[in-house]
Amino acid sequence: ANLDRENFVAVLLNTKNEVIEFPTISVGTLSASLVHPREVFKPAIRASAAGIVLAHNHPSGKVGPSREDREVTRRLTEAAGIIGIEVLDHVILGDGYFSMKEHGIL
Repeated sequence: ANLDRENFVAVLLNTKNEVIEFPTISVGTLSASLVHPREVFKPAIRASAAGIVLAHNHPSGKVGPSREDREVTRRLTEAAGIIGIEVLDHVILGDGYFSMKEHGIL
């Protein structure tokens, strides 16, 4: 993986929360990853995923979510609800990790 850039991954889960697959959705710049709901949910729908965990890295190492991270999470969670897929968490990786679920954001 090219981790000097933001990589956005979707971990696709079945009804038992077992991993089906984890496609890389996008590879962005040093500080941003462009993510469109269509690209996130296309593989999830194809795989008949019941749930999804969103994950991306921060090349800076700082794991706190940016305003854009929060907005992307909100948009993707809204889209997921419409199509019947549950977003279980959005995890940011760097020097450690940040779970939006653990911090009450999701």
